[in-house]
Amino acid sequence: MPHVNTWQVATDRTVMRRATKIALVVGIVIAVINHGDRMAAGQMDASAWLKCALTFLVPYSVSTYSSVMAVRERLQSLGD
Repeated sequence: MPHVNTWQVATDRTVMRRATKIALVVGIVIAVINHGDRMAAGQMDASAWLKCALTFLVPYSVSTYSSVMAVRERLQSLGD
């Protein structure tokens, strides 16, 4: 199997753009599910806003990981 530089794939412009789009959509949905009532009531404190911001890291990370694994799998199949 050809060597795959994980960092290079994870920081590829296409991978980052896709992960960002996914993180925005999924992050908004998760943030509204988890904090929508407090947002609507104006009861968000700094801790809640931080948690809300961190919510976007989960879909970004999952999307990036998935892209890296897909590239590795594709390269492995080419090497077989």
